[in-house]
Amino acid sequence: MRMNTTLVINSKGGSGKTTLTTNLASYFAAQGVPTAVMDFDPQGSSLNWLRMRAPFAPKIHGANAAPQKSGLRSIGMHVPQNVRQLVIDGPAGASGLLLQEMIARAHCILVPVQPSAIDIHATANFVRDLLVMGRLRARNVRLAVVANRVRRSTPVYQPLERFLNSLGLPFLARLPDSELFIEAAESGVGIFEMDAVASAAERQQFMPIIEWADPDYKARAEGKVIELSRSTWTSGRVA
Repeated sequence: MRMNTTLVINSKGGSGKTTLTTNLASYFAAQGVPTAVMDFDPQGSSLNWLRMRAPFAPKIHGANAAPQKSGLRSIGMHVPQNVRQLVIDGPAGASGLLLQEMIARAHCILVPVQPSAIDIHATANFVRDLLVMGRLRARNVRLAVVANRVRRSTPVYQPLERFLNSLGLPFLARLPDSELFIEAAESGVGIFEMDAVASAAERQQFMPIIEWADPDYKARAEGKVIELSRSTWTSGRVA
């Protein structure tokens, strides 16, 4: 099995890249999938989140890809061979060779966007640049956009949706402006590791992102259904 790599990137800062990165990674890890996070951001938000995880939490490998003064970036970037899901947290303002390096690693790209006219305009330009410079369609790299920190009845995304529709790109989800995402970020967990009832709404909003990013989601979900059916059948016989 090959490693699937999801790049989370936007040239605009504060778009919620780390929220997507950490919740994707924690979901995969919770499913028993060998997972790693590669943080290109000098702020190291995703790596800081990893340091806060409890010792008994599902293991997620952390790789530091941010430029280092020592010039030893390649050592920190090591990803174990058994990793099957790699999530890359890209830095704001990435361009040139650094952006090309991240794109070259990616099988799919998620672009988060905040609900403001400035963010939407910047994201539209960034998506256009990605399609041109990355030659994504020629390389079969999938690209989608996620709305982040959305309040109820927010119509501001309509211009962006029209733009994406004109390019044939999906607008996957609108993540709510929820305190649970903040709590998860500050606790080293993901929403799929929190109380299922309390995080039900956030999980439901996030699932389209997982289904899109994970090429093995359908097979894994079907396998769980089969396993559950067998378990129920066995329990019935014993009873």
